[in-house]
Amino acid sequence: MLLHNVNILCTWLGLSCGFITRFFDPSPGTSGFRPCRCLPTDKCWPSDAVFAALESQLSEKLLAPLPPAKACYSSLESEACKEAQRLWLDGWWRANQSGATQNSNFATYVSPDGDIEACYLNTTLGHPCRWGSTPIIGVDTRSVEDIQFAVNFAAAHNLRVIIKNTGHDYLGRSTARGAFLIWTHHLKNTTFHYRFRPTGAPEYVAYYNVITLGSGVQWQEAYNAAFVHGRSIVGGITPGGTVGAAGGWLQGGGHGILAPLSGLGVDNAVEISIVTSGGKYLVVNAYHHSDLFWALRGGGGGTWGVVVSVTYQTYPSVPILSGLFSASIIASPSNASATPSPTLGKLFTELVRVTTAWADSGWSGYTEMFSIGPGHHTIRLVHIAPATAGWAAVPVMERFYSFARQLAANSSVEDGGALHVDLAAITPFPSFGVWERMLFHGETEMLGANVEIGSRLLPRNLLVNNQTEVADTVLGLDHAFVGFFIVAGGAVSKIDPSTTGLNPAWREALIHVVFGSGWPEGASVDAINEVRAKIKKGEAAFRTLTPQGGAYFNEASLYEADSKYEFFGSHYDKLRAIKRIYDPIDLFVVPGGVGSEEWDADLYCRI
Repeated sequence: MLLHNVNILCTWLGLSCGFITRFFDPSPGTSGFRPCRCLPTDKCWPSDAVFAALESQLSEKLLAPLPPAKACYSSLESEACKEAQRLWLDGWWRANQSGATQNSNFATYVSPDGDIEACYLNTTLGHPCRWGSTPIIGVDTRSVEDIQFAVNFAAAHNLRVIIKNTGHDYLGRSTARGAFLIWTHHLKNTTFHYRFRPTGAPEYVAYYNVITLGSGVQWQEAYNAAFVHGRSIVGGITPGGTVGAAGGWLQGGGHGILAPLSGLGVDNAVEISIVTSGGKYLVVNAYHHSDLFWALRGGGGGTWGVVVSVTYQTYPSVPILSGLFSASIIASPSNASATPSPTLGKLFTELVRVTTAWADSGWSGYTEMFSIGPGHHTIRLVHIAPATAGWAAVPVMERFYSFARQLAANSSVEDGGALHVDLAAITPFPSFGVWERMLFHGETEMLGANVEIGSRLLPRNLLVNNQTEVADTVLGLDHAFVGFFIVAGGAVSKIDPSTTGLNPAWREALIHVVFGSGWPEGASVDAINEVRAKIKKGEAAFRTLTPQGGAYFNEASLYEADSKYEFFGSHYDKLRAIKRIYDPIDLFVVPGGVGSEEWDADLYCRI
């Protein structure tokens, strides 16, 4: 009866049944159901001949991902090693390496007994180059057919699958020890549609000025494609624009500086194409497979299948105002132990006080605070507002700048720390596209370090009624970096939470707080655990402050006490039910993702 039901399932999936019946068949000579993935050390791992047969079906040769520093263990003088040393912190270079992650710690593997497997760039540490969590083999996909061959092969051999575009991931979802990589980085097609009717939609339904992005497109490329048509698009903002535009960013929610004006990424997706675990290519939208379309918009990356492309709404590129502020605070050695310095405390407390006024007048953007060393902090603000909001936006921002200048004039190194304001200016730009190009194009995002983070969504009412508690909680974070981002509220808060799979906490939020710290190459497990303990402490403080809040799945940690609720809120049960429909064999399971609680810590074996 079991085999009969499995055969029915296979037929429904449109697959050959042989691969599943090998794992379910309890007859003599078979091993029965396999609760664990097949790893390179197992007898079930495909032979070279089997991999060669797969390769013969693909557009490109099979990938053999390498730790990005591996070349330096053969020769420090090799061109590959010199390139790695020169470009180690370059986000574009790291995105182009199939074996690299944007934060190096996620390519490291720490065993349960504390053994660290890594391949450090610093070869003088005396450690050998070990593979860690770098995948063993993979497919460089260039077409839907490549993805289907890869998915069907992985399902047939019960492999641990990971999907990666750029490797921007704070949860380690795009790399795994002993895994089979599906690399979408070269799916770079972009198509602009002046008129677009989603698959399955009635004839009268049309979207205008939308853009379809392949899942390998990165945000700088997407902004360029929209810019040439005089349009803007809600997307991620980073120096160099290296984050993927049509992968995990969208599936996790997709915040950006334009979100308060036009909604999150999930609110602007019109249609998504995807290959599911059954090898089926589906085009999903509000009219066709609407349940999967709902889940893909907020239900988390790496969980539903391999996204091929996303079609987004674009907007007219209108004039904007840009508010830029940067400052540093230096305290005397006697005050250096204070975290933060009293001067920074006064500055940030004022910032929290005016945050709702900023948001209400049209400002959105980012506040970033960095701990440079004992008693030394920097703070940087990048905000924009529609130029049409200038009559309200300019005065509230200028008041903060004036507060900062006055605070600087009355501050000193000995008395709480000296504040030095380096920049405080509001500048008009003819469009968002011009602003984005001027500030972020040609920049290099400094990546490659070992970093872990935590985060929290802060409801608007908290910023109205509990400003002191918010400021004290943020200032109490003992971390190298703290971000305080206005990327919610406005248009985000006006959308019915039931329309997407996104955590409903986003619709109540105004601020996304993110905080994190890192460690040097070669750090001990104890040192790493100290960083993680600080992250857990910060998360606990924010849970006390916002017990009904949540965390942004794309920028969070795995140490949340109740990750299902924190990442997905009341939508979790519906998301899990949809996953059972489209991924009944749980081929796509990632840390913290829907269904991951049914697997062990390494996501190798069911529990």
